[in-house]
Amino acid sequence: MRSANPLFAIALASLCSAFPARAQNFTDIKPTPQQVEWQDLEFGVIIHFSTNTFLDREWGDGTASPTVFNPTRFDPDQWMQAIRGAGAKYVILVAKHHDGFCLWPTAQTDYSVKASPWQDGKGDVVGDVARAARKYGLKFGIYLSPWDRHDPRYNDAAAYDRYYNAELAELAQNYGDLVEFWLDGAGSAGHVYNFKQIIETLRTYQPNTIVFADTALFEYGDARWVGNEAGRVPYENWNVIDRHGYLRWRPVEADTPLRAGHWFWHPNDEASLKSLDELLTTWDETVGHGAQLMLGLAPDRRGLQPDSDVARLEEFGQALRERYAHNLALQHAPAPADVAAALDGDPDTFWSAPAGSHHAVLEVRFAKPVTFNRALTMEWLNDGQRIEKYSLDVWTGSSWKSIAAAHAIGHEKIDVFPTVTASRVRLNILSATDGAAIREFQLYNVQPSGGR
Repeated sequence: MRSANPLFAIALASLCSAFPARAQNFTDIKPTPQQVEWQDLEFGVIIHFSTNTFLDREWGDGTASPTVFNPTRFDPDQWMQAIRGAGAKYVILVAKHHDGFCLWPTAQTDYSVKASPWQDGKGDVVGDVARAARKYGLKFGIYLSPWDRHDPRYNDAAAYDRYYNAELAELAQNYGDLVEFWLDGAGSAGHVYNFKQIIETLRTYQPNTIVFADTALFEYGDARWVGNEAGRVPYENWNVIDRHGYLRWRPVEADTPLRAGHWFWHPNDEASLKSLDELLTTWDETVGHGAQLMLGLAPDRRGLQPDSDVARLEEFGQALRERYAHNLALQHAPAPADVAAALDGDPDTFWSAPAGSHHAVLEVRFAKPVTFNRALTMEWLNDGQRIEKYSLDVWTGSSWKSIAAAHAIGHEKIDVFPTVTASRVRLNILSATDGAAIREFQLYNVQPSGGR
């Protein structure tokens, strides 16, 4: 009889330790502190600005001369003022797109701003944008495209992996804390990346950065792509997802450009600018469905956000502020002590149903009838996503009438319904895996934007 192979025994022990001893349940999975903080940001932007900007392209082929990159009025402060005005909390800069042109003076290639006439080859777009973002109170992150259509090392997997990770190490070490790292493998021409090494490089210098990745890159991401570029979550949004029978907390980020179908700036393109109503609908279908909104912005050849984009961003931010300025549950409802924490406008406090309960009711009573057509509910997620079914009900005088119902609440759920007038309204938690916790329960009477 052959003796046991010690290497096999070690491998088997390692395999067993890598998976839980018992089957996981969706409600057992909890977010990390970094994921909790990131989800509270709710709204970010991603900025595309490179040689494509000057060549009227969306996807460069890597043949553009660095000399075409020469913005005449580059001003990231102007970008950040507009971004902050829209209400965004973080900024992702595309440091290198698929064409391989680098927006910082990397030591790994000459195909970068070093070879451009802009600032006599001494400029650093990444550094300037990072400083401007933090100056205006915005968090900063990067996208470093794995696909590179310029560098000849791309045809040698091992050589390109070394090149890419050296670039990533520069960005991770020299530009401060990174709130998010976009890991998008679009295109790629069949190249297989060493994603494990990419994450190891990032984590060496940026242990708290949220990694955004497609669901297929399950083990490497902290947040997942929604599955479209329309800026909507078309499904019940659960933060925990299943990949090959293994569960992880992977909240959704929904990306969509400010100009329909265009991530980079293009001339004579005003018709593509999304209307205010479109943007407000996008908010309801992303942030209002428990996801992050990632809005794509594109500076023009001057190095400025176009005037019309700036105006639309300001309109968007103002409309959001107006929509959510008058929380009726806070202003008009005398809050009893047991529900006050859900009505106080402070997401750091929360109301809790009894521990172990699977059904609970949070009721708001008004001194006189109040008219409203929208509810905003936030679930406290630190111990997991517990609510599996709920309804919003109003008291008719003789019975409760449901005005909205769904399954998932998650980070934030905005329910929109025909205008009602009532003196009592309740969040009826019909099914929960444990005592539910509600950070905020808010009511609004939202008027149309006027079709802008």
